[in-house]
Amino acid sequence: MNNSLAALFLLLAFSPICSAESPNFIVILTDDQSWVGSSVLMNPDDSRTRSDFYMTPHMERLAHMGMRFTQGYSPASSCCPTRRGIQTGQFPARHEYNADRKGWTDTYSKQLNIPRMLKQANKEYVTAHFGKWDHRYDEITPHQQGYDFSDGYTGNGTGGHKGSGGPAATPDPKRINSITDKAVHFIERNHYQKKPFYLQVSHYAVHLDIFYNERTFTAFQDRSPGKKHTMPEFAAMTSDMDAGIGRILDKIESLAMLKNTWIIFMSDNGGRNDLPKAPTAEEHLNSPLRDGKHSFYEGGIRVPFFVIGPGVKPHSVSAVPVSGVDILPTLADLAGYPLSMPQNIDGGSFRQVAENMGTGFVQRSQPFLIFHQGVDRKVTSAIRSENFKLVKNWEEDRLELFDLDNDISEQRDLSNEMKQKTEELHALLLEYLVGVNADVQPRRKRKK
Repeated sequence: MNNSLAALFLLLAFSPICSAESPNFIVILTDDQSWVGSSVLMNPDDSRTRSDFYMTPHMERLAHMGMRFTQGYSPASSCCPTRRGIQTGQFPARHEYNADRKGWTDTYSKQLNIPRMLKQANKEYVTAHFGKWDHRYDEITPHQQGYDFSDGYTGNGTGGHKGSGGPAATPDPKRINSITDKAVHFIERNHYQKKPFYLQVSHYAVHLDIFYNERTFTAFQDRSPGKKHTMPEFAAMTSDMDAGIGRILDKIESLAMLKNTWIIFMSDNGGRNDLPKAPTAEEHLNSPLRDGKHSFYEGGIRVPFFVIGPGVKPHSVSAVPVSGVDILPTLADLAGYPLSMPQNIDGGSFRQVAENMGTGFVQRSQPFLIFHQGVDRKVTSAIRSENFKLVKNWEEDRLELFDLDNDISEQRDLSNEMKQKTEELHALLLEYLVGVNADVQPRRKRKK
């Protein structure tokens, strides 16, 4: 073979997307972190939208390095369904956790998800999940879902669940140090091996129980409490988690990886409504949002949401609603996934919004966001379309309509004033839920 033919052979052999061109992805998922659970001003035009006590300089750093979405949503108002929604790009109404469907586990273990999609885009992708996995009900593992590296099947108990002894000081609070050590090593190894990667760091913090570094706690003891956030122990745990995030950012910057790395930060649901043993507060923990975890009012589903990446302007802000179900389609867009998204993918790519100064819209299969829970929780649904949100309480057969552009605290129910809009959104909600066979029956009565 002459030199010309040899060169042509090499060119053809490596003509598909090569590792050097494929972007790296890091998703950082916090647990039970309120939209106002950091020192980041989530809406620059509203001074109420940050913590008045917690200090999170590295989350502020995230916001300065990229784009903060003022209307970021978790797929659900609790842990497990959100984690499934992120992996699959689907609203949790489709999932086993909300309806016991025969054969669903087998389907879930084979359908498109983040690691399978990326390996179809480029077989060189290396994928890892460190931290809280929590795919309860069928307990499917990260390995079964296609991850190359993980901590195995983990849940709240792995990181110190409720009733495990907090608030208390500990050398590795909520396994923050352990998770971060693995993440930093994974980043470094794949960088030097020139392998594109997906890394998800799923923190156990700031879920209860509360654990923290003693030195961090001491620093907060001398701070004056805020009107809504008053607890030094919780502030310390939040700060320790923030420090772990800072270590990941430090590593990415020291290896000059920002030119080809996307970082997405969000929480799995909104903050709790109360903290055991916390000093009395003048305002609600999630103020100005209504309610908290397990609720489909904004306090339960609106979460901090930051995106850093090539082409994303630093310190930019977007008011376009985005959700954790949009992560899979966005990664597919960025990684050059060669196929169309399956019809059962509910999310859409926010790439154009991120690269266009935060303007535009997310192109989803349906022009709305759906929230739904059933089976073992109070059956509740919500639909977000444009600036309106409809909340449905199934057991009480009650509908509420809110204009979020003018009423972020959801204090004014417009369902009687805007009956046509209420009926329109209700019809869209029911059509979707019926289409995916979502469970809408009242909670099963427990045996005494």
